[in-house]
Amino acid sequence: MKNKTFWIIGLLTISIISIAFGYTKLVNVPKKEAVAQECHEIPDTTEANAFKPTIENKNKPVGKAPKGMVWIPGGEFSMGSNVEDESLCSIKGVTKDAAPIHRVYVDGYYMDETEVTNEEFEKFVKATGYVTVAEKKPTKEEFPTASEEDLVTGSVVFTPTVSAVNLNNFLQWWRYEPGADWRHPEGPQSTIKGKEKYPVVHVVYEDAEAYAKWAGKRLPTEAEWEFAARGGKSGNLYAWGNNLKPNGKFQANIYQGHFPIKDGDTGEDGFKGIAPTKQYAPNAYGLYDIAGNVWEWVNDWYSVDYYKSLAESGKTTRNPQGPDAYYDPNDPSEIKRVHRGGSFLCTDQYCTRYMVGTRGKGEIRSAANHVGFRCVKSK
Repeated sequence: MKNKTFWIIGLLTISIISIAFGYTKLVNVPKKEAVAQECHEIPDTTEANAFKPTIENKNKPVGKAPKGMVWIPGGEFSMGSNVEDESLCSIKGVTKDAAPIHRVYVDGYYMDETEVTNEEFEKFVKATGYVTVAEKKPTKEEFPTASEEDLVTGSVVFTPTVSAVNLNNFLQWWRYEPGADWRHPEGPQSTIKGKEKYPVVHVVYEDAEAYAKWAGKRLPTEAEWEFAARGGKSGNLYAWGNNLKPNGKFQANIYQGHFPIKDGDTGEDGFKGIAPTKQYAPNAYGLYDIAGNVWEWVNDWYSVDYYKSLAESGKTTRNPQGPDAYYDPNDPSEIKRVHRGGSFLCTDQYCTRYMVGTRGKGEIRSAANHVGFRCVKSK
């Protein structure tokens, strides 16, 4: 950033609010403890009996699934999380917005087996001439205090730190990069050539919604997303079970090593940074990368107490569409929708929202190089 105003633009466009809870808990960490050490505690699941069995629908659609999609039967299931150690490092309470566990029913639907890829998004752009938000010059109406020279196209890019830092300020490892967009994920000199099978990133909610409409699909509700991610199982911590590394192998593209320093990601899962789709085994419904790699937009507005309101009804909620509006008294100035699944930057030091019942959130017109989406289609 060359000046203060340009830095402000960067702050206003950061979509890293998905993991905002993580840093607030570390504000008072002593300097000598600047970086959380790796830890592998087993989270508290003593309330596992709050999860009741999943009851799948038995009816199946007629005909084949649309290309690149799989059938999700829908049914009744227990939604949410009772895990207090969201980062598995004794940082308590950061999954409160994913509690309490409550019963939900969803009808059957098709879902993209992978996150939407660069080549798929490129077909959409070529067919429609669509221009993403990151490719449009910000306006004075959006940023009235910014100078004209600072109103430039761009998006937010993860930038590792030179050395260990206190994890209380996520702005240390994110920058607003002029010229960054879905075609140039790291900035204007980068390209997606050779990365056709990678998830498209730097898409905001309206970009994802526009693609879905063009494709004859829609974005999933949060309930549909979680039902699909659980794969018919009840109460598991992860989309593949309760062990992070069954048989010693990672099942998703997440961050290992010391976050967020340069070369801190050891790549033990096979990748340092974003990965192509289909690099790990699918879940029980045939969905790839439903955890890790990139966050996924869903249709629901984010509300900090939405789960609480559903649970208090005492009923099984049928096909919930989310709250009527965004609500978060701790952050009332922005408007956010829900993210799900975590990303390649989620780590047990800071954010473990690849855990299947947990949630993220993102400002609806903010993009970054760890946010994408997948679609669904009603039968």
